[in-house]
Amino acid sequence: MLTILGFVMIATFLVLIMMKKMSPMAALVLIPALFCILVGQGAHLGDYVLKGIGDLAPTAAMLMFAIIYFGVMIDVGLFDPIVRGILKFCKADPVRVVVGTALLAAIVSLDGDGSTTFMITVSALYPLYKRLKMSLVVMTGVAATANGVMNTLPWGGPTARAATALKLDAGDIFVPMIPALAVGLVAVFALAYVLGRRERKRLGVLTLGDTRLVTETADEKETEQVLVGAGAGGTGGTGTGARLGAGGAGTDADTDADRDAATGAGGRADDDDGLQVLDPERATLRPKLYWFNAALTLALLTLLILQVMPIPVLFLLGAALALTVNFPHMKDQKARVAAHAENVLNVSGMVFAAAVFTGVLTGTGMVEHMARWLVSGIPDALGPHMGLVTGILSIPLTYFMSNDGFYFGIVPILAEAGAAHGVAPIEIARASLVGQALHMSSPLVPAVYVLVGMAKVEFGDHTKFTVKWAALTSLVVLCAGVLFGIL
Repeated sequence: MLTILGFVMIATFLVLIMMKKMSPMAALVLIPALFCILVGQGAHLGDYVLKGIGDLAPTAAMLMFAIIYFGVMIDVGLFDPIVRGILKFCKADPVRVVVGTALLAAIVSLDGDGSTTFMITVSALYPLYKRLKMSLVVMTGVAATANGVMNTLPWGGPTARAATALKLDAGDIFVPMIPALAVGLVAVFALAYVLGRRERKRLGVLTLGDTRLVTETADEKETEQVLVGAGAGGTGGTGTGARLGAGGAGTDADTDADRDAATGAGGRADDDDGLQVLDPERATLRPKLYWFNAALTLALLTLLILQVMPIPVLFLLGAALALTVNFPHMKDQKARVAAHAENVLNVSGMVFAAAVFTGVLTGTGMVEHMARWLVSGIPDALGPHMGLVTGILSIPLTYFMSNDGFYFGIVPILAEAGAAHGVAPIEIARASLVGQALHMSSPLVPAVYVLVGMAKVEFGDHTKFTVKWAALTSLVVLCAGVLFGIL
């Protein structure tokens, strides 16, 4: 009974958000609460929710301070040179824009943190997608899939969890998988090329020569200056709800907040959906502190990869230091925090809402029953091929479950079943990484709400567009692993 109700709960959630009958936050809270009552465990709902919140609180803290940290770095101009480089490469060609999205997401994903990847990628490319009237779900889909493949790095999470669960070395799991994962990354770039060709066919030949949208129609007139050409001094959308100033180089911290207030939107103009962009002359720029900010960010990412301290603590310290050095006056610090408060609230709210879903799914025993039902359904004849079976199962299971639930709850069961047929645990661990391309678009992954929130894309639209391509990418990784003899 719990098995059936577990699958029905997940299906109900996905259908409602994809049909836009409920918001993701409301669905994450109300649907599991209803099913908790249906299974006769309503009296324990509070315990399950508190347990889920306790498990996800560090993630919420990490995302909160990561948004503030990278929001400040975007404000002060740290990523402007990267944006200019991407824009020079992309020009106005939709194919280059989408391929550039995959490239930027893959490079930034080396830090092992999805929220960081999505913040930087969307901040850099959102204005360009808007300028060219390209589909924003293409951006979110490609970025999420590229990050999913790269998320298998030893410091990214899944590999470390697999190693911990099965008491193996993370390097022994990851290194042999590199060829298969490389093929998966190539598949992402091929997907980006195909989607870019679609966008080029839909939009035709475009140019960035004018300061206005060259594809505007009488009904869709947009008057804001969103880009001024690929090489015209740092541009890129904040995507973070920042209201940035437009006054000079921005080295006088005393007047930043005053200038922002005086100009209202800080030198930006709004379109119908509130597009906001970085002005290359914004008051928050800190050119004299560029190398300090670059060194601070590099040090932060290095410490993150080395896991010297818990990730939430690193971002908390980094955000506090970045605010203090770049904006020494309290008035300006408050202004920067307020500028990014909307994203912080949205994302942290989603994390705690997801805690209700995962708390009920785990606390009621639905996850365990679903997993054992799936494993018990594996024919004995497939026992010697448990590596392949694990790879196939990882695709849906890592979408419907958190990584912790999958790697600490399901993978040990699969490893035990494989061991009975002579399949080494290391092979099960490698196969368990296959589904990560799809996992990054799971409604249980907090970082995906950073992505869709900044890109102003409905989560249901992102899901409908991305799931098929991400699942295909995971299958490519699986097939490559089999062909190379890794699985």
